Parts: sequence; structure tokens; C-alpha cells
Amino acid sequence: MYMEKYWGDYIGATDDSLTLLEYLVSKKKTEISLSEIFAETGLDKLNWDFRDTGLELGYGEKYPFYYAIDLVTDLAALMLECKINGGVSLTQLLNGTEGLAVRITSTQEEKAAIRKALLDFAENPLAYDLNEMVPDDDMREMAQVCEKLCKELSE
Repeated sequence: MYMEKYWGDYIGATDDSLTLLEYLVSKKKTEISLSEIFAETGLDKLNWDFRDTGLELGYGEKYPFYYAIDLVTDLAALMLECKINGGVSLTQLLNGTEGLAVRITSTQEEKAAIRKALLDFAENPLAYDLNEMVPDDDMREMAQVCEKLCKELSE
């Protein structure tokens, strides 16, 4: 998988990452739009401002997302995989899921908004609520990863 260069330490390695993957599996779709993901997880209520999660995000009653920026960075990595390879193999990301793959679709405006969010994080990582749980140096490293991811999404 192409996105393995991003998926691991800072992106794709959180509780929110696992919840996102479980959400995608639960959809039982081969294609899902970014707008549907935003609506069903509550991200749409943040109006593209992911610095302070502020309200409960999640899907269903038992599956919360803790930090909006975690969800956005994970989605960006998944979108890059879709851009490069046409879809994401959930089988490779989760154990015990056979043959599951999904393609995340998005409008040009949504792609631009994701890139803008990544750039904002890259420039201001310590302004995000995730900084409550993550040391400053790790936030700065994650910001560098997000900047690289944003560049690849823009190409």
C-alpha cells in the first residue's frame, strides 16, 4: 500500500484510526463519499475547523472519535491511497476482514478543504486540542508528516 509511508506513528495509529476503519467496514460499501463520512461522524458540524473538537464525534452510540484532527489526517491518508491506487484495502489495515476494500470519493472543494486543514495543522500544531495528549515535539513531527501528505494530495 502506498500510504504505508504515512500510516503508522502519527497517522493511523490511534484509537480514532481504529474506530474510523471499523466505521468504514460497517458501511459495507465499496465506495463512500467524504461528505457522507463527515455527516455520519459529526465532522460536518465543525465547519472545517478541527483545532478544538468541542463536541462529541462518532458513529453509533458506542464508537466515539476523540480528536477531529486525528480523523482528518487519517482520512487524508486514505484519500491519498485512493488517489494512487483507486481504493484502500481494509483487509491490509485490519486483521480479520477478508476482501474488504473501499474507495473514498470527494469533490474538488472537499479536497481543497482537507489540504487547507492539513496545512493549518502543519503551521499551527500546538493550537490543536490533540496537544492535550501528545508532547510538543511529537506534535511538531506530526505536523511535518501532514505537510508532506498535503503536498502529495496536491500533486
